[in-house]
Amino acid sequence: MEAVEVESKGSHGGDVDRRTSRNDRRSPWGCTSILVSTVFHGMPYFGLATNLVNYFKDELHAGSKSAATSVTNWMGTASILPLAAAFLADSFLGKYWTITLFLGICVAGYGVVATSTLAALQSAAFYAGLYLVALGAGLQPVIVSFGADQFGDDESERAQQSSFFNWFYFFISIGSLVGGTLLVWVQTAHGWRLGYGILALLEVLAVALFVAGTGAYRRHQPPGGSPLTRIAQVLVAAVRKRNVEAPDDAALLHECEGDDGVSAIQGSRRLAHTDQFRFLDKAAVETAGDKGVWPASQWRLCTVTQVEELKCVLRLLPVFACGIIFAAADTQMTTTFILQGDTLDPHLGSFRVPAAMLTIFDTLSVMIWVPLYDRAIVPLARRLTGHSRGFTPLARIGVGFVFLTIAMLLAGALEVARRHVLTLHGTYVGTDGAKYVPMSIFWQVPQFVVVGAAEVFTIVGQMEFYYGQAPDAMRSVCTGLSSVAFALGNYVSSALVVVVVRATARGGSPGWIPDDVNDGHLDYFFWLLAMLSFGNLSAYLFVARWYNYKKTAD
Repeated sequence: MEAVEVESKGSHGGDVDRRTSRNDRRSPWGCTSILVSTVFHGMPYFGLATNLVNYFKDELHAGSKSAATSVTNWMGTASILPLAAAFLADSFLGKYWTITLFLGICVAGYGVVATSTLAALQSAAFYAGLYLVALGAGLQPVIVSFGADQFGDDESERAQQSSFFNWFYFFISIGSLVGGTLLVWVQTAHGWRLGYGILALLEVLAVALFVAGTGAYRRHQPPGGSPLTRIAQVLVAAVRKRNVEAPDDAALLHECEGDDGVSAIQGSRRLAHTDQFRFLDKAAVETAGDKGVWPASQWRLCTVTQVEELKCVLRLLPVFACGIIFAAADTQMTTTFILQGDTLDPHLGSFRVPAAMLTIFDTLSVMIWVPLYDRAIVPLARRLTGHSRGFTPLARIGVGFVFLTIAMLLAGALEVARRHVLTLHGTYVGTDGAKYVPMSIFWQVPQFVVVGAAEVFTIVGQMEFYYGQAPDAMRSVCTGLSSVAFALGNYVSSALVVVVVRATARGGSPGWIPDDVNDGHLDYFFWLLAMLSFGNLSAYLFVARWYNYKKTAD
């Protein structure tokens, strides 16, 4: 699938002695504190997000369309804002203080949300608290990169670091499971005041748990200044020297002196030169005019490491683009899968199972696949491939793409079977007055389980890949690309539905996705998604072969 990986040795600047002493000081409590605080940080978020549309309708008296739009806008904002936290962490505050600050913002947000249930200006206060939560909740890329920083450079610790990414996602799933079930039940059964009050208390516990681990953290990755400025400097310098010939010998390019492997960027190791995007090398060519000025302006002369930072980011973008299509298909769990499930028999004995509740099988699948992958698949793959992590991150991401394609095929096959049952037996009217096809909703479980497997391979693989291949001083920002891909994937999914509806609902035809899906062809839409997923997988295989892994100079 890909070229041989050149592993990065960690995320730290400094010499070998300093890195060794850090490894000696690492305490297991540091990672434990991070993982447990992640659960308590995730529970209130999912408890709020899962039932938010009902609060808009019941308490703020919004219509269904308006409520759905408000929730979509909020979740889109919450998916983009992680880049703001990541930028602050990498540039100015460092990861520890960024996490502490944004957790505090989250506490304030949940406090305002809970208080708004009593306030006279309920709507204004609620929106203020809601968007404070969106700002404060955007911590996943910072927390995961901070957690990965706790591991050192040797082979055993790199293997433990890979395992950390798995368990980080596992603990997020615990927060999702508890928040989306138990906390939603409290809100429904005991009211919004108690329900939202509990959210605020849980966030306070998240802060307390994170701060409690302070003494065990290895806060050794200092902020390196604005990466946007460094990128702009490379582009400006390369354009200024567009007529300069870059030497074939990379040793002639400008780099800071020293044998300790540390670059001029604070807390960042020097990066080795690569042959891709050679035009950018012009920014590191030292001309006669540069030699006469000391220190040289970074807008005219950049180091090889600074140039390679930009190359690293550019190499990540094709992988990022493939992640957008993955996210567009993955989000069908909360859209078209639900539309399909709404028509199926929801009864389990005397209990009625809402179609949206089947997303719990995705979460349970993740919670099964993570230990299975970490404890069984990785050791087996390690023996077969000789790779310390079992699979390279790019290979792992590709396996997830295969699983998601299979999930779309399963959804399409179920829709064909559902339509066949509909043709033979029609529908029956349930006690709630809705019409159901006499086919159990639990036939959807396999497609949810396979989506869960896809997430364990691809989403966790993306976190590990972005962290490992990002420049040392840009790890939080680059790890945040996964969240941005999912935000854009939601928009792509919405746009795809609009295009399909307009293209197929013509000449009196109800189209593929009408209001009553029994009159449409949802199976065609799933086949389309399967083809897009397969096409995305094919493009990804090309990208994986083209990708050139980051190399450090030490």
